[in-house]
Amino acid sequence: MTVFHFTGIKGSGMSSLAQILFDAGEQVQGSDVDKYFFTEQPLRDRDIPIFTFNADNIKEGMTVIAGNAFPDDHPELERAREIGVEVIRYHKFLGEYIGNYTSIAITGAHGKTSTTGLMSHVVGGYKPTSYLIGDGTGAGHENADFFVMEACEYRRHFLAYNPDYAVMTNIDFDHPDYFANIEDVYSAFQSLALQVKKAIIACGDDEHLQRIQAKVPVVYYGFGAENDFEARNVEKTTKGTKFDVFVRNEFYSTFFIPLYGDHAVLNTLAVITLCQYEGISPEIVQERLNTYKGVKRRFTETDIGNNVLIDDYAHHPTEIRATIQSARQKFPDRELVAIFQPHTFTRTQAFLQDFADSLSLADTAYLCDIFGSARETQGALSIQDLASLIEGSAVITTEGIEVLTKHKGAVFLFMGAGDVHKFQDAFEDVLKNNETA
Repeated sequence: MTVFHFTGIKGSGMSSLAQILFDAGEQVQGSDVDKYFFTEQPLRDRDIPIFTFNADNIKEGMTVIAGNAFPDDHPELERAREIGVEVIRYHKFLGEYIGNYTSIAITGAHGKTSTTGLMSHVVGGYKPTSYLIGDGTGAGHENADFFVMEACEYRRHFLAYNPDYAVMTNIDFDHPDYFANIEDVYSAFQSLALQVKKAIIACGDDEHLQRIQAKVPVVYYGFGAENDFEARNVEKTTKGTKFDVFVRNEFYSTFFIPLYGDHAVLNTLAVITLCQYEGISPEIVQERLNTYKGVKRRFTETDIGNNVLIDDYAHHPTEIRATIQSARQKFPDRELVAIFQPHTFTRTQAFLQDFADSLSLADTAYLCDIFGSARETQGALSIQDLASLIEGSAVITTEGIEVLTKHKGAVFLFMGAGDVHKFQDAFEDVLKNNETA
């Protein structure tokens, strides 16, 4: 039996795929940097071996699955080629693997992970389902009928896939280190649309998705009356959101979700649309919605005393707005304190004013130093450039985290795609120490 070695196993998609192969009975191991990432916990729970990067990890008889962030001259990949071991890129391997199932690829600038998590949970209540979620969660099922996967547009990686269904949540300008502009992003989604085999389920409220051309049906969902699947009579409470669904202007069913914000309604509507297309009853859908627990780092709550700490992956102005909107719905009478760590210098530079505008929707904003990436470790601007655009904001460090304690009984939104969790960890320690003092 071949051993699948993952170079960059702690990457969110890589970790998920490793879990899927392991669950399916394959021999799996991997390597990465010697630093903790939340994506590694499910690997350790399965006792999957994780090594630090080293050419000596590569042995004959392996298949090396390479993370997209690592260049061809990475020592492990060079060693693999030297000894004749097959090297296959993550997205290419996944593109071949999903051919065994009814595949549902979920893509969009925002909402991919949340929608993939919700879709896999709901569809899994109908038939056995394997899934790959971008929060580092994956599960393989021996007798799976469906394969639900997050498909990322970055560097057009999702063009390695020819899925049965594609769910497109939105098109927005992001990854400015790769995409030139919004039209460049649109062209990537248009290319994917031509590779879909059964149907595209797209948010019709998005002006760019309205232009998508395909060889298969394009079914639109959204709040607008022109959509095939429309959410009406939305009722928002501190417990969640209730809404009616109309299919081509005919009442279909009423749904309740224990989720918050307009984006949560849209994500759920995408799932309902796919389920109706596949003949999954509204009763099964609602039953599964009731038991949905969410995905990691998406509005994940921790209560300490009368303080609420929320961990969220929001790293784009659109996502920050959605997270703050969700918090306002659930905690309408509480002070909202944003703690934000920008992710990559190019993104911070491209959206500097947008970041300032979105963070200003919180009652107070604290900023952490810009988090680089494997591709980009420095830039021309600093966190002070963003702080100067947000009235009353302050830059904080983990050592100075105690400043947050002046916000009594607040909701603290820790947002970012880097290691913002270390700021939350430090704050949790302060709060717990204060409780026992």
